[in-house]
Amino acid sequence: MDALLAEPADGALFVSGCVANQGSFYPRFDAIVLLSAPVDVLLARVASRETNDYGKTDAERALVLSDFRAVEPLLRAGATAEIDAREPVHEVADLLESIAGVSGSPTPRGP
Repeated sequence: MDALLAEPADGALFVSGCVANQGSFYPRFDAIVLLSAPVDVLLARVASRETNDYGKTDAERALVLSDFRAVEPLLRAGATAEIDAREPVHEVADLLESIAGVSGSPTPRGP
């Protein structure tokens, strides 16, 4: 992460993840955005995804719930903005770009 952040920026850099030491990097970012959703939505998404088996067992779902309750308040406390991740993906992307002060190419939004 240090090497990535040391490189000269040519536009906006978006970093996604959650690790124990992430707060130490916060001063190096212009914004810290929490993509949030209610726990029932998160559990439904984990249950329905087909690209990763994690969260399919009762024990794993219990761990997701426990982590949500313990970690989400910490993430919210460190965030400078919050976006409701239940919104359509293109709206979430538009909001992220707005927070970053950039605008992307127009994307078709029709049938």
